[in-house]
Amino acid sequence: MLRGLDPLLTADLLHALRAMGHGDTITIVDANFPAAACAKRLITAQGSDASAMLRAILSVLPIDDFIPHPLLTMQVVGEPATIPPAVAELRAIATEAGAAHSQMATTDRHDFYRIARDSFAIVATGDRRLYANIAITKGVIRLA
Repeated sequence: MLRGLDPLLTADLLHALRAMGHGDTITIVDANFPAAACAKRLITAQGSDASAMLRAILSVLPIDDFIPHPLLTMQVVGEPATIPPAVAELRAIATEAGAAHSQMATTDRHDFYRIARDSFAIVATGDRRLYANIAITKGVIRLA
């Protein structure tokens, strides 16, 4: 245990977050996502849900502000305008962490799978809610 860090931030996850560079992506996925098949680096967090994991990660990870949409969620198949409850909650958590609504976007299932495959790491949660998936692009920390 460490002071000031969310206990969901395991040693493996902290290592991945620290090793990521500006522009690298980490993807948090639900229990239905084929994480093991897609991941370059798989971090398992079966005891967590995507919302708690996003909150923990955003407590230490800067969000990229060089690209228009550093936060991406998966569209509902056949209903791209529908916002599932899990996605609404993920967006609210990102907003609480300082992300602008304009930084968030959705993408279709196949594009999201491609983004996940290209991610630096995938965090596989035990979240059973549908569409509880989000890709986050790492930003920079500017010197004051």
